[in-house]
Amino acid sequence: MTSLGESKYSQEMDLLQDTYAGAMLEDVRDLQKAIVGASEASLIGVGSGGSFTVASLLCNLHEAYTGRVSRPSTPLEIICNPTLAASSPVFLVSAEGKNPDVIEALRRARRHSARPVHVIVNRADCPLVLEADALGDVKSHCYELANKDGYLATNSLLLDSILVARAYSELNPQLEQLPRTISELKIGDASIEEWVNDGKKFVEACVLRGTLTIVYSPLLKPIAADLESKLSEAALLHVQLVDLRSYAHGRHLWLANRPDDCAILAITDRALSGLWDAMKDLFPAQVPVYTMRLHGASPNDLISGLIAQMHLVGEIGKLLKIDPGKPGASDFGRKLYYLNLSDHIEKPHDHQHKAISSKYDTIGALWPSNRDHGPVNRAEKEFIQDLESKIFKCIVFDYDGTLCSSQRRDAPPDAAILRHLTRLVEAGVHVGIASGRGDSVQQCLESCLPAEILEKITIGLYNGGWISKADKSVMPSGQTSEFLSHVTRIIVRLKGLGIPIDSYKVNPPYQVSIRFREGLSTDKMWFVVADALRQDGLDTTGLVKSKHSVDVLAPGINKSRVIADIVQKTHIHPYEIITVGDQGAWPGNDFALLEHKYSLSVDVPSRRLDRGWKLAPTHLRDVDATLWYLQKIDLDLQGLFRFVAIRD
Repeated sequence: MTSLGESKYSQEMDLLQDTYAGAMLEDVRDLQKAIVGASEASLIGVGSGGSFTVASLLCNLHEAYTGRVSRPSTPLEIICNPTLAASSPVFLVSAEGKNPDVIEALRRARRHSARPVHVIVNRADCPLVLEADALGDVKSHCYELANKDGYLATNSLLLDSILVARAYSELNPQLEQLPRTISELKIGDASIEEWVNDGKKFVEACVLRGTLTIVYSPLLKPIAADLESKLSEAALLHVQLVDLRSYAHGRHLWLANRPDDCAILAITDRALSGLWDAMKDLFPAQVPVYTMRLHGASPNDLISGLIAQMHLVGEIGKLLKIDPGKPGASDFGRKLYYLNLSDHIEKPHDHQHKAISSKYDTIGALWPSNRDHGPVNRAEKEFIQDLESKIFKCIVFDYDGTLCSSQRRDAPPDAAILRHLTRLVEAGVHVGIASGRGDSVQQCLESCLPAEILEKITIGLYNGGWISKADKSVMPSGQTSEFLSHVTRIIVRLKGLGIPIDSYKVNPPYQVSIRFREGLSTDKMWFVVADALRQDGLDTTGLVKSKHSVDVLAPGINKSRVIADIVQKTHIHPYEIITVGDQGAWPGNDFALLEHKYSLSVDVPSRRLDRGWKLAPTHLRDVDATLWYLQKIDLDLQGLFRFVAIRD
């Protein structure tokens, strides 16, 4: 490759080979799990500058591999319209994780999103990761980069782009994979070095004119967008960016009126090569034209194009005697970059009360349905009034998604949750825990709570099938169940058909628990299992789902049995018990728990209007919402408590 001297940018270009090699060795399994989890949804990719290129690449590949329309966005788009994140998984990309824009975008995306939020960074110890950890339920994917980029994103962009490209392509091993070394990448049939060298005269023409028009195939937009970004951010050339066909809708007037100011670079694939050749033949002869002609829009083509255009930027900088890696930023430019957006942009207001909105969503009254019905509004007010006037003696929690994060299934509840549980028990409140899991929950609680607390907590495992005190180990049952044996045969058959069942566990006589490939939503898989049961003439009433599994419950098994057990053994009146769970609408596995008269949701409310409301603020879900409820408890020392200031 042509030497760029000892500029900062040239030093970064010299490191691309090592960055490529390192990226090919990184473990992308966690990133793949995140992508699989988003495979049934459109996603939002968020980034600025070079990170926007990675976000665009992510969205391009998601559309290509899943067919789901996806949208690359700047942080400001999410900040101004955070509802973009309401129903789509969000991936925020930032090399150093200190960009104030993307940090504020993360806050607002997490506040409004009901779907997973992911962060891709190249520094584990950075403000963005700290913010993600503080917010909770945000998954950080950290891939360290030893050498910091200069003014423009180069090695960080290449690293993250390769990781995203590998994550998608390696999920489809039958397709062509990225080569092991950077030297094997091609621009069509030419090496990257040959393509850059062949374009030197075109580069001279661009520098002479001071302008460049980039026309591109829509499937190759990440390459074109990054080239425009680099040339504009480093103040090298004035650039117009337009797809091949949109160019014909008026912009061609530049060729007619100002041909001596024009130079055109086309970034095209085989499918649009014929269109580009026909367009090029019509251009005035004096207009310089150069083509990046790729075979297609595969990960190989996209990575090749990104690397090639980085070198093209270096050639332009060399002729202009400007170092693109260190062009010299002004003081006011730095101040612009570090403006604290939360000080200057008003936070969006909820158009509807938090609890009302989530209840309407759950009962199916989605836009453009009228969401101002008297019965729903009255039911919310009456529920809150009744809740705040009631004295309780017992509280029963769901476990995963309520006391501990569904994303951290092997970890104990947070310290704050454990402190609240201890406080309740020590005050004489009866505490119950209901979980679809088995002995792992008991063992986890045993590892983090003292025996004098455990012996006072009632636990109902296997969705309320096995009930005891939390200090007692789970005893295996010797009973069998023909119903569950039949279910097991169905699950084995489904797995043999290629249904992405990761594992299943039979816990007779209580349930069969089915886990799917990690990251895959259980919503669609529930219907697959339900239809298989129906075809074999089995009842689907006891088929429930959590965020991580689908459980087939034996007749009579559900989490409400924990309430019944407490009532029977303590003689507490049922109306002195309140329940808390995250999946309150059937077939959610907390539907029976939130069918209780006094019940609260931390995520999906019950469809019943007189119970199971989610009263916590919209941006608080799961464990965060549980903590909000616990902080609203006014506790005395006689084993009694009430909720206060729920309306605040």
